[in-house]
Amino acid sequence: MTAASPDTPRHISVLLAEVVEQLQPAAGETYIDGTFGAGGYSRAILEAADCRLIAIERDPTALAGGQDLVREFGGRLTLVPDTFSNMEQAAASAGFAQVDGVVLDIGVSSMQLDQPARGFSFLRDGPLDMRMSLDGPSAADVVNTADEEDLANILYEFGEERRSRAIARTLVKARADAPITTTKALADIVERVLGRARGDEKHPATRTFQALRIYVNDELGELERALAAAECLLKPGGRLLVVTFHSLEDRIVKRFLQERSGKVEGGSRYLPAPKGPVHAPSFRIVNTRGFTPNKKETDANPRARSARLRVGFRTDAPAWHAR
Repeated sequence: MTAASPDTPRHISVLLAEVVEQLQPAAGETYIDGTFGAGGYSRAILEAADCRLIAIERDPTALAGGQDLVREFGGRLTLVPDTFSNMEQAAASAGFAQVDGVVLDIGVSSMQLDQPARGFSFLRDGPLDMRMSLDGPSAADVVNTADEEDLANILYEFGEERRSRAIARTLVKARADAPITTTKALADIVERVLGRARGDEKHPATRTFQALRIYVNDELGELERALAAAECLLKPGGRLLVVTFHSLEDRIVKRFLQERSGKVEGGSRYLPAPKGPVHAPSFRIVNTRGFTPNKKETDANPRARSARLRVGFRTDAPAWHAR
């Protein structure tokens, strides 16, 4: 990738060694990196074996930054501008009906968090944006137009914010005086409601910012649809690897793999419930508890502390939601 200046935010791929170990890259196989970002997983996979990789990314900034990696690996890396829920179409456009592995790193990247102009973080003042694709309604649009009940539901459902109603009520009052357009303005309002953090406590606006980011980018719906797409796309023996960073994401992945391996019954709010006879397990879970970073990694990269890698191997049973 293009050489970074000292001020350029650096993204460190979490659980990189574990991802490569569990994916087992092999010559002649084809993989999907559904969340290209800074290209950390993509580079490691391509360096591990003489394989093909289809990398998907919806952030225009990350796409532009990945062109050097495309050139470095010649015809082995295809970078596709899209959302990872459309991985079947991305693979088809590259000439593949099935692949041998899918890797997903869910959530926001360090590059996005550390750029004030993207509006993802309350630590640096910037426009209240949060759009990964730079398209569609922004977080400011949601904060300034959603009614109080909808705002409260967003904060509670996607941020697990227990005082969502008090925050929503205060936001509606504040925007009546002036639109809330910056990250600092939003963080200050939440802090007035919840009070300042003490000691090692998280910043009081953490859950509010998480909720708005997830809502604006439809992150949980994207994840649900991507898991179903990977099920359809993976060959028998193919590997599905998902790295998550908070409980909402991890619960979706855990339940999907449990359901598809025959451990639990259930459905998804984003997908229709399977109809007809009982399905044969379409995945085998590799590690029921998942893989977590060791102390060395969390000391070097504090953002890795909440990460968890879950892995499933595709069986030869039909996909439950065949397209």
